Amino acid sequence: MSSSNRFQLASAPIWRALIHLCIPMIAGMSVGAVYNIINSGFIGALHSTPMLAALTFSLPVFALIMAVGGVFGVGGGTYISRLLGSADQEGVDASTRSGSPDESAAAAASRIKNVSSFTLWASLAAGVVIGIAGVVFATPIAAAVGATGDSLAPTAVYIGAMFAFAPILVACFSLEQIVRAEGAAVASMTGLIASTVANLVFDVLFILVLGWGVLGAGIALGLSNVVMVGYYIWWLARRSEVVSLAPRWFRADREMLKTVFGIGVSELLQSSFLIVTTLVMNWIAIGYGAALLASMGVALRISQLPEMMCMGVFVGVIPLLAYSFGARNSVRLRRAITGAALSIVGITIVFSTLVFVFRDQVFSLFSADPAVLQDGTLVLTAMLVSTIFNGITGLVIAIFQATEQMRNATIMSIAQGVLFIPVVLVGNAVFGITGVIWAMTVTEVLTFALGILLFVTSHRALEAEPSAQAIEAAQEAVTV
Repeated sequence: MSSSNRFQLASAPIWRALIHLCIPMIAGMSVGAVYNIINSGFIGALHSTPMLAALTFSLPVFALIMAVGGVFGVGGGTYISRLLGSADQEGVDASTRSGSPDESAAAAASRIKNVSSFTLWASLAAGVVIGIAGVVFATPIAAAVGATGDSLAPTAVYIGAMFAFAPILVACFSLEQIVRAEGAAVASMTGLIASTVANLVFDVLFILVLGWGVLGAGIALGLSNVVMVGYYIWWLARRSEVVSLAPRWFRADREMLKTVFGIGVSELLQSSFLIVTTLVMNWIAIGYGAALLASMGVALRISQLPEMMCMGVFVGVIPLLAYSFGARNSVRLRRAITGAALSIVGITIVFSTLVFVFRDQVFSLFSADPAVLQDGTLVLTAMLVSTIFNGITGLVIAIFQATEQMRNATIMSIAQGVLFIPVVLVGNAVFGITGVIWAMTVTEVLTFALGILLFVTSHRALEAEPSAQAIEAAQEAVTV
């Protein structure tokens, strides 16, 4: 870990730290969102509504694969940041620490290597398991996510291609979290942009030149992540001073499993319920015709731009939150939360408004089908309204993950799925297609309200010390 990255986490002015951590994440994620729009354009250029619908059907599967990476990446990454902070507790009398400062630093350094090695190799193993299962059952999975008729075959092909690269996709997300855990946001952004550029090149080759359609899109996605994995491994091996991916540092002790999975499982639950909500939405939407489903997929990709910018803030700030919590620096923790919240509100107002004003022109770039255009503009409007609440909800979840509030993180992760099902069913029964389109927006508002309630009632937890068991585990690891 460079001294510059440590300075940003430990003592840089809050707005300077937020710029250092969040701007690169915003840039990387925004480039990824732009790519998703362009990717839909590549498939749209083939003038095949079933292929375009296949991209929509595959979204929950991709979310599940990435969520598996999130179990290890978010759980391991926040653990690493807290350990870095615990070795440098500003304003805490040395007598209150367990052991001398040198011993604490050595214990934390050893444990960080254990965590990073575990995060990579365990995520790879998990990726192999779900990859094999996914390839074998690609067609049943495609049917399970709602694909029927002409959309079933291309959906199965795209899903199968994604599962074939599952170990890479899972490891990629895990490695990106490890890189960010020590404040190296620029390196994280570089990997994301490199992957996006590679994906565009592979898309042109496999979709436009070779004409492989959704199979080409799936292969391009996988190979672009190979590029990202290669870059992150190179960076961690050459530039990181605290992380090790060597198998010899691998540990799977009780505290490791409890801490990594206790936090990471919230990511898996969130994506699992996203799959459930997407399935329910697909099953209901398909009753209104393929045009609605296709328009939802395009609208989702367009609305991702402001959403990804907000995500860049609340994902980018996690290492700062976890480090401050580990260092027991409650003042810095509160300032980081306030700064991130103000940034998200500002981004949402400015960019969602711009996309909303030009929604008709933007949407017409991806489809000439009048039915798709009519449904799509309404869907896009509903999604843009959702971003207003989604950004703060994401920040609340990030706070819970960074500060070891496993129960609250889990509650928030399942809330959206639990709330969405009755909302969409009632909306469909009472308001028809309009109720279906606005169901997610209503759910986001309810989830936002729950998140604020949990945050206010758990405010004292932000003042707590890091897990005593985690510190003890770090001290024990240095003797192994």
